[in-house]
Amino acid sequence: MPMPLKTKIIFVFISGYNLVGIAQTGSGKTLAYILPAIIHINNQPNIKPGDGPIAVILAPTRELAAQIQQVAIDFGSSTHIRTVCTVGGVDKRPQELELMKGCEILVATPGRLIDFLLTDVTNMRRCTYLVLDEADRMLDMGFELQIRGIISQIRPDKQILMWSATWPLEIRRLAEDFLTDYIQVNIGSLELSANHNIKQFVHVCQENEKSSKLQLLLRQIYQANNPGKILIFVSKKKRADMISKYINNFGVQCDSLHGDKAQVQRTRILDDFRSGRSNIIVATDVAARGLGKKKIYKVFQ
Repeated sequence: MPMPLKTKIIFVFISGYNLVGIAQTGSGKTLAYILPAIIHINNQPNIKPGDGPIAVILAPTRELAAQIQQVAIDFGSSTHIRTVCTVGGVDKRPQELELMKGCEILVATPGRLIDFLLTDVTNMRRCTYLVLDEADRMLDMGFELQIRGIISQIRPDKQILMWSATWPLEIRRLAEDFLTDYIQVNIGSLELSANHNIKQFVHVCQENEKSSKLQLLLRQIYQANNPGKILIFVSKKKRADMISKYINNFGVQCDSLHGDKAQVQRTRILDDFRSGRSNIIVATDVAARGLGKKKIYKVFQ
């Protein structure tokens, strides 16, 4: 996201307006809502024991939630703002203990947040700043009822910031139901489109030729002595495991990433990928969003 546009969006947030932002994944929008959240929190009375968070950020996946939490920690820790992340797929108890200590920013997946609200682990009484990041994705995953339930518990003097990669009817209805007098900002097209900054090549081959074609392309990349980070997307979990094993047989470190992996495995795989200990991941769409892609060199679909 260009800095002048990011500055304008931050100004809209600070001015207290509700906002709908249409932006592609990876557009750099996270900081554009984290900084206003920090400013908003610093202008509120300090939280007390039993208070819920002041800012709540909803995200569709564990990976994206963790990424948002890190940005919030990086920029909020200097002002003693505490950020907690609660997601499904892992043990609830450690997250409960963190929430009970109190936090100003809560990053959560909708299902896990609803669980904690229903069991009174936390509450939305202090929440005046709500972000829906990748709202279209959350609706695709069936979280609409949870999102509506969460919003209904927030006090009326709230500010809602909704980010979406597309602008379908379901998102428009959600905006009309909960965002009064909102400002809409479109970054690029309202429809999903190919990124013109990325070179794309189509290799036509038969199904039984895909493995050998992939081997050939990877060999060419490695022979160039600058493989960088490589993502390979597939449609099925079993295929992700199969291709990962196939590549490992060449002596190249490769991991598969999909929904059947335990959270501790997924975290380790992503950490290895980001740090460079591993430079190839074969993934289903579980990693399509929320995985930082700034240094990814090649993507195979």
